[in-house]
Amino acid sequence: MRIASAPHILAGLTLLLTGLAPIALPADRPDLANPAIDMASYLNVSREAAAYREHRRVSEADFIRMSREPGTIVLDARSREKYDELHVKGAINLSFPDIAVESLARTLPDKHARILIYCNNNFRNAEGPFPRKIASASLNLSTFIALYSYGYRNLYELGPQLDVEQSKLEFESSGAEQR
Repeated sequence: MRIASAPHILAGLTLLLTGLAPIALPADRPDLANPAIDMASYLNVSREAAAYREHRRVSEADFIRMSREPGTIVLDARSREKYDELHVKGAINLSFPDIAVESLARTLPDKHARILIYCNNNFRNAEGPFPRKIASASLNLSTFIALYSYGYRNLYELGPQLDVEQSKLEFESSGAEQR
């Protein structure tokens, strides 16, 4: 019988405690297989969408100009509660958790229509309606990837972070006074 040395035991404990210990892969655990969830495809489409997104980010002026052109949709994927509190005037709301095959077909039936997106992290000094997220969890990223995954390619994203009080964008609240 071979006894593990102290360094090997310490390394094993470190891996176990940090969550880096080997885990069973789905191939080893058929009870975990789920054909409706595909991480490998998600990562592939995320990389593809990231490259596509690089040339689809626009300035505030371009966002405003494009939003006024016929057939353009401004999409707000925040919760209905935050949308109702304050949103870009004319934006439609489809909350990110509600993005699905049927809701997209109903809300954004034309996959060729120009869609402009924005999120919490595009605005500062309005923490109530636009609560800050960490940069890697920005709603713009997940919304862009999701729409790209569903086949939308005429996507543009508001690039800069703007002060709500100084922005040239018009904002409104649902059923309330406008800024």
